[in-house]
Amino acid sequence: MKAVLTTLGKFHSFDLARQLHARGALEAIYSGYPRFKLRAEGLPRRLVRTFPYLHAPYMAAGWRGRFGTRFLQQWEYWDRTSLDRFVARRLPDADVFVGLSGCGLATAREARRRGMKVVCDRGSTHIRHQDEVLRHEHQRFGVDFAGIDPRIVQREEAEYEFADMITVPSSYVRETFIARGVPAAKVRVLSYGVDLDRFKPVDEPRPGRFDVLFVGAFSLRKGVPCLLRAYQTLQHPAKSLTIAGVAEPEVLQRMREMGLVSDDIRLLGHVPQPELKQLMSKSHVLVLPSIEEGLAMVMAQAMACACPVLATRNTGAEDLYTHGVEGWIVEAGRPRVLAAHLRELAHDPALQSRMRAAALQRVRSIGGWQAYGEAALALYGQLA
Repeated sequence: MKAVLTTLGKFHSFDLARQLHARGALEAIYSGYPRFKLRAEGLPRRLVRTFPYLHAPYMAAGWRGRFGTRFLQQWEYWDRTSLDRFVARRLPDADVFVGLSGCGLATAREARRRGMKVVCDRGSTHIRHQDEVLRHEHQRFGVDFAGIDPRIVQREEAEYEFADMITVPSSYVRETFIARGVPAAKVRVLSYGVDLDRFKPVDEPRPGRFDVLFVGAFSLRKGVPCLLRAYQTLQHPAKSLTIAGVAEPEVLQRMREMGLVSDDIRLLGHVPQPELKQLMSKSHVLVLPSIEEGLAMVMAQAMACACPVLATRNTGAEDLYTHGVEGWIVEAGRPRVLAAHLRELAHDPALQSRMRAAALQRVRSIGGWQAYGEAALALYGQLA
């Protein structure tokens, strides 16, 4: 069985590609990244094919803020559709085509014409659910949001319809597809793995302190207001909140106006993955209160560093760990509930130790990306 993959960047697609290649099942992977950015991905050059002419300058453009929303939306649309057309014209023969959602419609049609099976790989909730949730949250906090380009929404829904199978990373995401009328049998959960060689305990939290970590974009999608409100009410003589991720300027400004960004909050900006394990190992808890997500890989990464996790079910946490054992799973938008669990953990060193040990044991029992690759190959085999 041979598979062809398409992805706009890297995401989890290259982890999947490596696993398929190790099993002799990868025909090719196409990406919008330039080739030099993919040298460290551990794949033979002949299997990696790129079309970087729109995506690379878009990702490199730190000056994107100078352009209006319509221009950027048009750029994003051309980015996706041009990669899709490029792959469709050069699609090699295989048994299965796996396209990351939003950039695989033309290729899926060509694959179907040749008798190949088609898998739509969606990393977040159903795109209409995603758009509605984000619109509501931005309106609630008075932050501008143009919404997802309707053309992208239409293309993705066409991909959902056209696919023989839709793979999603968590049960929560699957629920959003079923709620939108997609047949349950068509949507299969394929949870991501974690690199257990890269993420491991390299330090320990300091006794007498309570250090909270958030990893991800400082955005409304990630539930930042809920986190800041919960942290603000936490009473501890030596507390800290570290935010490792790029801040959306409008959201940061709004949070400052609301008085939610205090002096003991560290905004680190982007932190390279090799440095994350140090932060995770030294933190007492990772908090991820997202309102919309697929399966946040930072949760498993933190657990692999023996860091308990406090997250919403919207992060896909229920597919990763058990409430009250390796951390807690709460409903989105509940800062008081978040604060209650933070207080409980902050003042109970024995609980901290139990959860640290349980988190590490749990993530090791799940396995790394190898288990993900085996599960993916089994699903594709059912189609082919």
